[in-house]
Order: sequence, then C-alpha cells, then structure tokens
Amino acid sequence: MQVTLDYGKTGLEVTLPEERLIVPPLTIHDAPPLADPQAVLRAALQNPIGTRPLAEIAAGKKTACIVICDITRPVPNQLILPEILRTIEDAGVPRDGITILIATGLHRPNEGEELVELVGAEIAQNYRCENHHGKEDAEHDYLGTTDKGVPIWIDNRYTRAELKITTGLIEPHLMAGYSGGRKLICPGIAGLATVKVWHGPRFLEHPKADCGSVTGNPVHEENTKIALLVGCDFIVNVCIDGKRRVTWLGAGDMIQAWEQGVAFCRETVKAAVPRPVDVVVTSCAGYPLDTTWYQAVKGLTGALPIVRKGGTIVLAASMTQGLGSPEFQEMLADYRKRGRYDGPSSSEVCEMDEWQLVMFKKVLAHCKVKVVTHGLPPEVLRECQVEPVASVEEAVADALAEYGPDAYIAVIPKGPYVLPVVEA
Repeated sequence: MQVTLDYGKTGLEVTLPEERLIVPPLTIHDAPPLADPQAVLRAALQNPIGTRPLAEIAAGKKTACIVICDITRPVPNQLILPEILRTIEDAGVPRDGITILIATGLHRPNEGEELVELVGAEIAQNYRCENHHGKEDAEHDYLGTTDKGVPIWIDNRYTRAELKITTGLIEPHLMAGYSGGRKLICPGIAGLATVKVWHGPRFLEHPKADCGSVTGNPVHEENTKIALLVGCDFIVNVCIDGKRRVTWLGAGDMIQAWEQGVAFCRETVKAAVPRPVDVVVTSCAGYPLDTTWYQAVKGLTGALPIVRKGGTIVLAASMTQGLGSPEFQEMLADYRKRGRYDGPSSSEVCEMDEWQLVMFKKVLAHCKVKVVTHGLPPEVLRECQVEPVASVEEAVADALAEYGPDAYIAVIPKGPYVLPVVEA
C-alpha cells in the first residue's frame, strides 16, 4: 500500500506491506469543512459562547492585546485576525493601541518573511506585531504563585492591556491533553521561571499528563488556573482537517468555547486499533511542526498509546532546522557524552526545553525508535539514542524481520494530529 506521510512541505511517499497493516491508515475522521468560515467567524463574534459580543466587550477600551500562535502551529490567522481587528476598531479601540503578540513560549521569534507568512502582508505592515520573549524577565509582570508552587510571570504587553484576546488551534497535545484556550497564556506568553516549574517532573511524570487527557491532568489543570488568574476577555479557536481547512470555529469565554472545541476535536481525531501493534509508522505532521528534533518528539509520544512494549516506532520528520534551541542542543550534547538521559536535574523544575527530554525518556522506556530524515546526519541521530535509517521501507522491513511473521503495523500519516487508541 502506498501512503503519503506528512513530511516537510512536500510529503513523503512510502510503500508498506498491506497484509501486515492491522487497520487502514489512522487518519482524522471526515468532518465537512466550513462552507463559509468568514461568515461563521462574524456570527461567532456577534453571538459568542458564554459571554457578550466582542464589540460590546471592546467598547470604551483604549488598548488591546491579541495573542496568536507562533509559526509551529498552522492557525488560519489570515482568516481570523482581520475580522477581530475590524470589530474592535469599529468599537473604538485605536489602531495604535493594538498589539498582536506572538505566543512563542520559549521558541525563537518569528520575524521577516515568517511574520508575513504568519499574519499576512497587510497586517504585518499596518499593525504592531511583536514576539513574546520568555527569557526576558523585564518584559513580564509577576502575578503571584499558585497553590502548587508555580510562579506566575506573564508578558506585560498582555497583562497591562485593557482588552485581552487569544486565538488558537485545538489539537491533541502531548502534555496538556489538547492545545488552544488557556495554552496561549501559559506557556504561550509565560516567562521561563513559570514554565520551568509548570513543565517540571511532578507535573509531566503524572500518568494523566498525556495526549487527549484533560480530567485529572495536572498540566492542564495548572495552566487553566494560571490563565483564569491572568484573565482573558475573549478567545477565537479553530479545529482543522487533514488539509488544514477549518472544520469548527468557536469564540467567546475562554473555558466554555474551548471545551466545545475539545468535544468536537476529540470525536474527529480519535482513531482506534484492536490491540497494540509491533510497529507504528508515523510523522510529526510535516511543516511547520517537524522542523526540529525538539518538535519531532511530539510524533513519537503521539504514537505511544498503540505500540506494544518493546515494539518500534518509525518516525519520518524533515528536521530542516536541526535539533532545536541552543539550550536544547547543549542538553543533548551532555546527553550524548554520557550515552544516556538519566532524567531532569531537579525533582521540582526542568531547565529550558528539558521537558521534551522528559517526554522522550517515556518513549525510550517503552520501545525502540527508528528515524528517517534529511535534516540531521546519522551520527547525530545515533547520539540521540535513535537508529537512523535511509527509508521508511527499510526500517519497517528490519522491524518485521525482527518480530516475525505475526507482527503487525499501524501507520499514522499526520502524526500527532491524530489521537490513536486501543479499543477491542
């Protein structure tokens, strides 16, 4: 069977032995794209979920901060932003009082051509578009500490704005259950001191800190508390299909609108296999999510629920921008010197980007990993404790030869956008 894996901007055609596939490729369920998403957006701003219309909320405000996802999330900003901007400007918010804040979390800033790709040329040229800098303490306000000991440092361009709006994409998330909603605030515009504790071992190592898990998930519960304390007047969130077309759009109260989006997302992204499989072939959803090894870990954790203990995940990811941040590279260098990753350096906090290694450790404790990429040399992959392979076909053939004639495969072409589960 020929399957196209999401890989970079082009995709990757692979051929898999159809007789070994336990089920057809695991995909996002068909949900009709919105026929007129612009009209749905206008209606949602006027008749939101759980709160007043955006125009009423914006009336009389002199400053506004609109938070958007960074380049690693395929949010249709060029659909969403113009209508939000028109609505709040018509309500009296002056253009020079509006800041569009890119929720980079602790990722690198998005500037130049990336900024234009993110928001469109017209908005990039005519509005104040700025990046969040999580490591710049002076750009954050301290708002206290949660009952679980997380210090709350949030970008002061948001905390000091009279009107606070967030946008985003709802999809499965490897730690917080689902993205969107409260995640635009924490970690999106949170300071390093906040994220180091919130992404610390006592949160991440909890069994409920997983894809698709909300109830009892301490990662989700804590950043929801933080977002409610910081405040958010209005959200606009979307769900998308495999072709990145909008299938659901909701606006309004940060909790109620997000929960409706999660309910929709859960039904469209869940894909089942009858039992754990020996080999899972997956991706990291292609560009812009698979540009670094740091991001590609999400493809591995997303496949964990359906690979048997001691099985193999075959990951295809472009990794055109290398390993990740300088801090992540430094940690990996130390990891490679010792030949293993022992775990976080503290039981309470993770150093910057160390949380991704905590999640990767879960993968290595459960199964083997083979990686297909054009972005990193084989020797670097080996030092990261994964096996480099020239092709997906070679990786699958080797794994099937190891596991024998009764071994079965599952394939997830769009990686972490799908929520695989075992259901008898």
